[in-house]
Amino acid sequence: MSRVLAGLIMTCLWITPVSAEVVRFEILRREPFAGGASFGTGGAYEKIVGRVHYALDPSIRQNTDIVDLNLAARNNAGKVEFWGDLFILTPADPATGNGALLYDVNNRGNKLALGIFNNGGSSDPTTREHAGDGFLMRNGFTIVWSGWDGELLPGDNRLRLMAPVAKPASGPITGKVRCEFIPSPGTKRMVVNWANHGSYRPTDAGMRDATLTIRPRTSAARIGVPRDEWKLHVTDVSSDSATQLPNVEVEIPGGMKSGMIYELIYEAADPLVMGVCFASVRDLISAIKRGTGADNPLIKNGRPTIQRAHGFGVSQSGRFLREFLYSGFNEDETGKRVFDGLIPHVAGGGLGSFNHRFAQPTRHSNQHDHHDYPPDRFPFAYETQTDPLSGQTDGILRRAIATNTVPLVMHTQSTGEYWTRSGSLTHTDPVGIRDSVVPSQVRFYTFGGTQHGPSGWPVSKGSGQNLTNPGDFKPLLRSLLLAMDRWSKDGTLPPPSVYPTIAAGTLVDWRHGSTGFPNIPGVEYPEILQQPHWLDFGPRWQKERIPDFQPPVIRGDYKVLAPRCGPDGNELGCLLPPEVAVPVATYTGWNLRSADVGAAGQLVSLTGSYIPFPRTKADRERTKDPRLSVQERYGSRDEYVRQFTKACDKLKTDGYLLEEDTNRLIEVHRNRVSGLFD
Repeated sequence: MSRVLAGLIMTCLWITPVSAEVVRFEILRREPFAGGASFGTGGAYEKIVGRVHYALDPSIRQNTDIVDLNLAARNNAGKVEFWGDLFILTPADPATGNGALLYDVNNRGNKLALGIFNNGGSSDPTTREHAGDGFLMRNGFTIVWSGWDGELLPGDNRLRLMAPVAKPASGPITGKVRCEFIPSPGTKRMVVNWANHGSYRPTDAGMRDATLTIRPRTSAARIGVPRDEWKLHVTDVSSDSATQLPNVEVEIPGGMKSGMIYELIYEAADPLVMGVCFASVRDLISAIKRGTGADNPLIKNGRPTIQRAHGFGVSQSGRFLREFLYSGFNEDETGKRVFDGLIPHVAGGGLGSFNHRFAQPTRHSNQHDHHDYPPDRFPFAYETQTDPLSGQTDGILRRAIATNTVPLVMHTQSTGEYWTRSGSLTHTDPVGIRDSVVPSQVRFYTFGGTQHGPSGWPVSKGSGQNLTNPGDFKPLLRSLLLAMDRWSKDGTLPPPSVYPTIAAGTLVDWRHGSTGFPNIPGVEYPEILQQPHWLDFGPRWQKERIPDFQPPVIRGDYKVLAPRCGPDGNELGCLLPPEVAVPVATYTGWNLRSADVGAAGQLVSLTGSYIPFPRTKADRERTKDPRLSVQERYGSRDEYVRQFTKACDKLKTDGYLLEEDTNRLIEVHRNRVSGLFD
């Protein structure tokens, strides 16, 4: 066979679709990004905006676990069609790229990667300012976003998925929908879903027979609100043909009680087949890597421009990646691995409300709000374990191991996840007795002294009793992303995991007497944390993912642990950002609600505390603070900067911090502490 003929055959193999998961790419706009600016060796970038059109065969093995897919309308080929939004930033010349794709799982429609990695970002990245410092572009990544959330309402360039509806010919499907919400002071009318998400449309019976209860905390009994004291409203928010769900609102003319937990339960009809969210991402990434799908924009000279694909998700999106992996979607319809690397960030121990009947993807589980939803459920860990409560044996990697499609995983989290997102369960057994055995493909990095997302500077209290936590893990994530790509590309091992463990004595019971947190004047220590229940959603839940019990029945409790503290209240056994390693304050993963927002003493959702050290010895003695003052510790700003620089250099040497971030961090924190040494 001649080389020319062989080349023609190989080209045909690249461009001929091997399956019809992605039917076609619909490109609406293709234009220079950032005015054609060049980003170092990454060169100029191109912005591509469009839609992806999918078609799924409900009968093939890789699709059979999508709940209610077989009840959706089909085309003449027997497949279920749907589409999602698409947004890509890619090198204009693929030769200047690094061959790696970063798929940023949008969070409630919002693009986060440019904010996390580039210190830039926008809902519609266009300008040089939106690119921030250009980190991802300078390193040659192609960044891809797509719509996956069928609940989202239109607006502000949110990325949406037009999910199919489960609507068999035999008649509409109905079921109970549960919505929990917590009002702010002065509220009389409130949507029952949040973050720009719609709600399933109530039936006539649902409008008539809906129930509303109230309770001050999750452990308290539900108290019914008489039906004549509240109203239920259903509002279509858009004439957009892609908007499938309305807003459902509760109105209490006499006013709602701030901080209280309200729970609405009603009958709804026509559930979305929300589980196609996983297939959409699977098939999009597979098409990009394999070069399939008509009008694929990431093909050059008949070949795909991407060799490696990494998934990154923050919070809800990190939970998406964990359930994507757990549910077997890292195997595409041809049996190949989809993502080479995954970074579920601040996902804690959660999965999601993504793939069940009447799923609500925006729901999560927290200590005071959004309780008793499906996200925090077994399995929590990547290793295969047996749950002593349910008797199940399972693990996040179990299906991927069976199909030889295990990706490399970096599980990153703040210490806020230990308090409000069940974070310890990712690396212990379900009842907190032993450390898990971490698979060789998995790394854990717990960023000590940080909250779910860093607060701005200067800090403020917000809804909490203490100032919010500005501890910043983003510079560490930048280094870890590059380490992930090297690990995937040539097997170069990333820096070792750093996280608190039972064996080392750095992961302990969360109560005050166990963690060793100091008695700081004016600071109240938590008397509660988020600890997930074993929830019984009814007889059809385990096999069919159909909830019959709303609210679910609590059958038992899993056990969450927390990092132990040093004498200053800062956490041990964790990977510390330099400002936490060389502190001028106590940085915690928890903060308590203040009385003026209601539910005082409960945890502020996903928020930590920043508790400054006394400035001088006289301040310490006057307030009887057990922590050394700033000036006693360092003496001068120069000494503080010297120690801070040393901490940065250690992180850099160990592979957790990049050279380019070191000088910037030193200058930022030199300025922040200047007033402490005057």
